[in-house]
Amino acid sequence: MDFKALFMGFAFAAMWSSAFTSARIIVQYAPPLTALSLRFLISGLLGCAIAWALGQSFRLTRRQWIGVLVFGLCQNALYLGLNFVAMQTVQASLAAIIASTMPLLVALAGWVVFGTRVRPLGIAGLLAGVVGVVLIMGAQLSGGTDIGGLALLVVGVVSLTVATLAVLGASSGGNVMAIVGLQLLVGSALTAIPALLFEPFVVDWNSTLIAAFLYTTLVPGLAATWVWFMLVGRIGTVRASTFHFLNPFLGVLIAAGFLGERIGPLDVLGVIIIAGGILAVQISKQPATA
Repeated sequence: MDFKALFMGFAFAAMWSSAFTSARIIVQYAPPLTALSLRFLISGLLGCAIAWALGQSFRLTRRQWIGVLVFGLCQNALYLGLNFVAMQTVQASLAAIIASTMPLLVALAGWVVFGTRVRPLGIAGLLAGVVGVVLIMGAQLSGGTDIGGLALLVVGVVSLTVATLAVLGASSGGNVMAIVGLQLLVGSALTAIPALLFEPFVVDWNSTLIAAFLYTTLVPGLAATWVWFMLVGRIGTVRASTFHFLNPFLGVLIAAGFLGERIGPLDVLGVIIIAGGILAVQISKQPATA
């Protein structure tokens, strides 16, 4: 893994982790799905415009179109949609921790569904991840965390896992920014439907909301997605997913710094165990050296 890939990985982890804090701010002032659909629309149009300016083609391969649709549905509409709704009642740090377990679920799906052989280190990482999640869940539930919101986060991370398994087919073949823009537009269309049907358009306009919305639209919404596709195309899904071990730490630190969220000792221990489990799983997937 070269320096450029390392820089891209750390940049992606920081941008990805910060999205939970900005989302938590947004949903305090605006309806979640409406705000998310508008974010996708703006990010998607910007992405498509940049792709057009770069001379990229929108004539994608069949595999790319399938990847765009699956990614737009599973990551954008389901994962982010459920997270935005959930963060009306749960902390941003908890959302970041739950979402960061995605690499563990990817490894588990490979083992159980696709019959991928998992080394002992990988099994130990999966078990560590389960222990870390149980610790955090127990601490959060005893502290009065909304069970409905927590359930939405769990369903969301399963959807993110499916999106991650599908992303390789979408990123191969070039036209990366065009793919990013199109999958964001798919997410915008899919989240607009429940937003129009179920959400009243009541917005508390203020500078904090506007700043958070602009940030989440341009940085996690567009830049992070583009960096992720480029990173996967450069080093592959398995190695790219290694950087997710940073997300529990970064998600908690950013939420604590900007929102003042308090994290208990069991939460901290759980974060450390989950991060170690993610790292162990990803290391176990690396090719054995002679």
